Amino acid sequence: MLKISNETIIEMYEKMVKIRKFENRAMNLFAEGQVGGFVHLYIGEEAVATGVCASLRDDDYITSTHRGHGHILAKGGDMKYMMAELFGKETGYCKGKGGSMHIADATKGILGANGIVGAGHNIAVGAGLAAQYKGTDQVCACFFGDASTNQSTFHEGLNLASTWKLPVIFICENNGYGISVSQARHQNITDISQRAVSYNIPGITVDGNDVFAVFEAVQEAVARARKGQGPTLIECKTYRWRGHFEGDPTVYRPEGELDQWKKKDPIPRAEKYILDNQVMTQAEMDQLNERIDAEVEEAVDFALASKFPDVASAVLDVYTDIVEEGRTR
Repeated sequence: MLKISNETIIEMYEKMVKIRKFENRAMNLFAEGQVGGFVHLYIGEEAVATGVCASLRDDDYITSTHRGHGHILAKGGDMKYMMAELFGKETGYCKGKGGSMHIADATKGILGANGIVGAGHNIAVGAGLAAQYKGTDQVCACFFGDASTNQSTFHEGLNLASTWKLPVIFICENNGYGISVSQARHQNITDISQRAVSYNIPGITVDGNDVFAVFEAVQEAVARARKGQGPTLIECKTYRWRGHFEGDPTVYRPEGELDQWKKKDPIPRAEKYILDNQVMTQAEMDQLNERIDAEVEEAVDFALASKFPDVASAVLDVYTDIVEEGRTR
């Protein structure tokens, strides 16, 4: 048995189901032409965001990626505001100006999804430095993909976090592809966690489709970070079921690869554990699924009923009114 409460197990199962259902609905809405711009879905990777965020407190931080819906929902983001942002409505998280790739919620410690590959590494280091400077025991979980570990920001971020022992947990969501390029074609290593050796920090590779394995690994990393013992690099091996973006023909995938990964679907795996250990009954899981279906439809209704932002608002929210040393900037 895992050293984890039934309450936490149920919460994680609920988060994974919520992410999957939200993403499936977003996929269909995009296909119908109701959601514009680029949409990058998290289907298949739900265990990573869920296991990580279940290890965090509400006042901890995360940085996200262009594939950020799962991260936001796992950290406690509001599905209604998420959906409204996808629709480009003024009730969305970023007032309809960010769309799918740029959702943020500072009240939940969500420092922003980002369309720039590797942008989150140094933002996370900044959040960790702020927590260290203030003397809190907050941590920051930084989500990123396998290909971004080739970026200078990854190495700069790990180097500084290691040198200053910052409370950052670097979470590599290794789904096997950097857009259409397989890991074997852009890196000469098998496990990205090996790169932690260069910075003298712990590097761990876990099954990213096992929410409990992710949770346990991150729990240990968070405990180290809160004690002032510095960062950890955790590689979660997983797989995205959809293309890099909606509309991606995925011709780069070998035949049968997706089918093999679908057999490792993190949600049925969690369901089996829950049923085998009598954490929930099948009837209770069915009720939970029905409730989340209703929540997703409420979010769609909310988005549809919301207004598009006024054209004049395009020039608002561009500058801040922070005053420092008598100057506004």
